[in-house]
Amino acid sequence: MSDPAPGLALAVAGAAATAVAEHVPTLVADGVAGGIAAQRADLWGPEAEEESGKRLGWVAVGERSADLPARVEALRAELAAEGVDRVVLCGMGGSSLAPEVITAAAGVPLVVLDGTDPGQVRDALAEGLGRTVVVVSSKSGGTVETDSQRRAFVEALTAAGVDAASRVVVVTDPGSPFSQLARDEGYRALFEADPTVGGRYSALTAFGLVPAGLAGADVAGLLADGAEALALLAADDDGNPALQLGAALGGTSPLRDKVVLIDDGSPLPGFGAWAEQLVAESTGKEGTGLLPVVVAGTGSPEVRSPADDVLLVHLVADASTAGPAAGDATVWTSGSLGAQMVLWETATAVAGRLLGINPFDQPDVESAKSATRELLEGSPEPEPADMSDDGVELRATPGLLDRAEDLEGAVAALLATLEDVEGGRGYLAVMAYLDREADASLEEVRESLAARTGRPVTFGWGPRFLHSTGQYHKGGPATGVYLQVTSAPAGEDLPIPDRPFTFGVLQRAQAAGDAAVLADHGRPVLRVHLTDRGHLSRLREVLSAPAAGTA
Repeated sequence: MSDPAPGLALAVAGAAATAVAEHVPTLVADGVAGGIAAQRADLWGPEAEEESGKRLGWVAVGERSADLPARVEALRAELAAEGVDRVVLCGMGGSSLAPEVITAAAGVPLVVLDGTDPGQVRDALAEGLGRTVVVVSSKSGGTVETDSQRRAFVEALTAAGVDAASRVVVVTDPGSPFSQLARDEGYRALFEADPTVGGRYSALTAFGLVPAGLAGADVAGLLADGAEALALLAADDDGNPALQLGAALGGTSPLRDKVVLIDDGSPLPGFGAWAEQLVAESTGKEGTGLLPVVVAGTGSPEVRSPADDVLLVHLVADASTAGPAAGDATVWTSGSLGAQMVLWETATAVAGRLLGINPFDQPDVESAKSATRELLEGSPEPEPADMSDDGVELRATPGLLDRAEDLEGAVAALLATLEDVEGGRGYLAVMAYLDREADASLEEVRESLAARTGRPVTFGWGPRFLHSTGQYHKGGPATGVYLQVTSAPAGEDLPIPDRPFTFGVLQRAQAAGDAAVLADHGRPVLRVHLTDRGHLSRLREVLSAPAAGTA
């Protein structure tokens, strides 16, 4: 156990403690912590050196982001004087997940629009445009979801009689096409982030601090906590919690590659979702990696009966008072949000070294984007369903539905494929291309499915998860089975200004493209399409059903 900074604490037990004892002395001897702080690009091997050399700026955020809090606060005051107090963030991946957890922890409102469901976009456009500022965050500006959302807001603000340019704030990389567009359009403010920081490591750069600060979070305090912790995490010392956490994540033998993130009294709501992207996208490649499984609490099936490939990570208020381990590989961690963010960033980089991968690239994220673009450019008709069941269309990889007769049978057939995963190390990923606000109750099926299968289950909202666990799905070990849920729009579809496709068409193309890439990787995929959103209740019942023969 260690407590190097106020509030930052870590404890380990079982196989996690064994991994710490085995690997931390070597990490210390190799100067890994100091090397990360010094931005040594050679720590992850020669093949990773070029990429990592361009992605280590996050270790210096205290200095490089020092001017941001004051700039953001000045802009917030300007907007408040104009009666603008509603902040909407359009962004994907790290551009949305960090501001979401920062504002949740601070208890301040932020509307996060990181989906393409027509209903979700329409709801964001419908409220209070007269008092709304829109932060559009994208490293390049070319992210199709974010560009589409920006276009929709500009049109809606203009239609409401608001000078749209005065209500758009852009966060992007310097020299990007989006940076030039912001200047050309005369947008209210342009914040250029550090280009040497990748998206998932960007929480304490402009991508995290600008939207959160405009919403009212104390980003100066957040940044100060992170900078203080980074200085302490640079120590090549056995007590360094980043080395310990990194060893627990990447050094168990055999590898416990299902990292169950448990909200166990943590004061940081939503932290698990942020850590999920960081860990999954950083490590899930070259046939290896760590799959974060975000669960609601200690009563979740993965916690009550942890499998032998599970590492339990309890997010707690104070890890220095950790209780007895629930499983034989357990970590407890606590600290302020800024300190926790840099702890996990550093530990993920350490875990990448132990896993023998480059934690700074994401080679398989682009595959789903490319498939989406091809579908949008070709504008193909939806492929015929393999089977229909009372308003529910079913499509699947070859052979999966051979013995299924209805929705229940199709789900059972998919879950049965978990038994075929080598070593019993499979997982189920539920991927819902729906409205994550209006359809939020569907996420409750995660617990039921975990209890039914006895295996870890992840739940992701599409296309949000494509910038997170989507990398692990394609690049990680071939142990996953995939349930995709799509639906016709709840109401009318929504056009995207100056684009030949609608939000509904974009959402459908993203889902189809992702499924096609998974199928190309030989993964079992069941696609459930609801011809009417009213069928969602039936799907929820089917997915919540217990296993055959259980009460």
